[in-house]
Amino acid sequence: MGIHPTGGNRENGERTNSCSNSPSVAFTLVELLVVLSIISILAALLLPALSRAKESGRSAACLGNLHQIGIALQLYVDESHNRMPTLYDLSTNNPPPPPTQSIDCVLAAQLGSPKILRCPSDNQQIFELTRSSYGWNPLVNGQDADHLRVFGQSLPGVKVALAFDKQNFHAALGASHSQNFLYADGHLKNRLELPGAKPQ
Repeated sequence: MGIHPTGGNRENGERTNSCSNSPSVAFTLVELLVVLSIISILAALLLPALSRAKESGRSAACLGNLHQIGIALQLYVDESHNRMPTLYDLSTNNPPPPPTQSIDCVLAAQLGSPKILRCPSDNQQIFELTRSSYGWNPLVNGQDADHLRVFGQSLPGVKVALAFDKQNFHAALGASHSQNFLYADGHLKNRLELPGAKPQ
């Protein structure tokens, strides 16, 4: 049995130098492009879901604001012989109403903080321009809170929207859930319930 000077065993023509037989570890350009493509596809699938999840959280915070507005309205009604307030929206397009009739002024004492009037998803500066991200239904102005009428029709509070997002702030959740609504009976929905429509 002869020993090769390099330490390899020459018997039977076999070599014992393990280093010479180790495979080369390297990515080819094609393999790297395939991996990057897979990562891109996964990111494209995950990002919309993450976006919807974040928007869902902001929509929940918006509903919380509308709930606070509902409490403020109830306090106002209790202090005003069961009469709804007379409110008009400040608009970016139309001439402004008397400033004392905007929601931030009329309900200032009941709201406590004007920040309640800002929707977390209001990225269009509606709040900064009009002092509220939420619109008001002027058809109920000054009415008896227990006997609301819209276009001459008497409706239960469960069917009368009072305050709502001025824009489709929550469009990432889908067209049917892009706006939040506060109803006269105090319940909240992220869609409009029309009188006579079947509940969903």
